[in-house]
Amino acid sequence: MTIQPVNEKTLAKAAALIQDGGLVAFPTETVYGLGADATNEAAVASIFEAKGRPSFNPLIIHVTRNTDLLPYVEWNDRARLLAKIFWPGPLTFVLRRAVGSPIAPSVSGKGDTIAVRNPNHPVAQELINRAGSPIAAPSANASGKLSPTTAEHVWDSLGNKVDMILDGGPTLVGLESTVLDLTLPTPTILRHGGITKESLVALLGEVQESHAITEAPQSPGMLSSHYAPRLPLRLNALSARDDEAFLTFGPELFVQSGAYRINLSPRSNLDEAAANLFSMLCIVDREPYKGIAVMPIPLTGLGAAINDRLARAAAPRD
Repeated sequence: MTIQPVNEKTLAKAAALIQDGGLVAFPTETVYGLGADATNEAAVASIFEAKGRPSFNPLIIHVTRNTDLLPYVEWNDRARLLAKIFWPGPLTFVLRRAVGSPIAPSVSGKGDTIAVRNPNHPVAQELINRAGSPIAAPSANASGKLSPTTAEHVWDSLGNKVDMILDGGPTLVGLESTVLDLTLPTPTILRHGGITKESLVALLGEVQESHAITEAPQSPGMLSSHYAPRLPLRLNALSARDDEAFLTFGPELFVQSGAYRINLSPRSNLDEAAANLFSMLCIVDREPYKGIAVMPIPLTGLGAAINDRLARAAAPRD
């Protein structure tokens, strides 16, 4: 199945594919997701197979305002408060699996929790509502590789392993959702993303961060090596070698010969840099370059999520 424009006919076909156990790649505000019926164990298994994803790495289920979450997860007061403020949007909650939850066991990896979010994208919302069930959807790319922010990125990574790719244009946020564990006494960020720690602290008062790498992660994006381009990545670079592409940030106050340069945000805007990160990495992740050098990115606001992705992308690979 090739890339399809979004219209009444393709949305109806996509929903039918989800109901029949198929795989549909669709846009969210963060990145493109590879979706299947979250209550269908065989369909969820096909996500892991198509991506080459380790079975212990859990998935996020996607819902809408029309979804009754009580059969799926143990909803709590903190989740209820945050959902009123940030949903739909790039914030995922990790909650206890409800007793008798129909969500496929493999969604949880090795754990007893379920990650859930409400995406802020009209195509995602319409697809979930038409399918009539929560949709399990990691990023629509080969496991561990760059996340897709366009339909073309999905095709380049997964090709005909997907039954349909719905083309909703480039994503706006460009980084995956923030994942917040709400099963602990203190809310804990498991993955930085589109909602900043500062925003969460303003509402909750105290938020901690987890940097643990375990054999049973509670959330996607917790593995040490992830979001990786083909070429090696060199971080906090103030210059680039002649055989490297140079990913820059902010006003360029000097001109360097030799290296190809592409700027995440000439205005030093972290929202813009986040939206451009994966797409610009895709542009430079090719010959004739032998590596990618990346300028320092501030750690404030969305910079925490950008630096998290870059650190995992640069991590040694098995």
